[in-house]
Amino acid sequence: MYAFLYEAVRTTAGWYNPTNGPLKSWQLIPASNAKVYPDYVPKPIRDDYMEACLIRDLSPKASATLSRRCLQGMIRDFYEVKKDNLYLEIEAIKEKVAPLTWDAISAVRGVGNIGAHMGRDINVIIDVEPQEAAMLTGLIEILMEDWYITQHERQQRLESIVELGEAKKRAKNPPPATKGEGNR
Repeated sequence: MYAFLYEAVRTTAGWYNPTNGPLKSWQLIPASNAKVYPDYVPKPIRDDYMEACLIRDLSPKASATLSRRCLQGMIRDFYEVKKDNLYLEIEAIKEKVAPLTWDAISAVRGVGNIGAHMGRDINVIIDVEPQEAAMLTGLIEILMEDWYITQHERQQRLESIVELGEAKKRAKNPPPATKGEGNR
């Protein structure tokens, strides 16, 4: 559900007629388009992602910075890489991810740096648009799906197959009966 703010003039009949298009629009319900992720995704990562989505339209630059922070947390958690800075952490996983994924991850770092680090010329202001911030949170969603959800589901399926194999092996070779059992 969206709300719209219009500039309007009052008519002689007491009605208000908008003079132009909406001055501002915002989403009322839900507060953001953030997806809900399971508890096996670390809470700090989920929290940064939720906040990045929540603030995306109000402050895209802050949202981009939170996406960058979320990305760094994911790299440190999933790949167990901890270097002096995000650039070095991204370089450390370059051979572990697909080239296009690595390019996108590097782009999040670059756009997120706009809010995280002051540029050399403090008079140069580079804006981040809401659609651009949405692209960055979209990448975080892709990575959460690939790195956490898919891995977790794969592990569950493989564990089920191993359990099935063990159950069939036990059924094929039941333990020998002990004395006193069977002939009663």
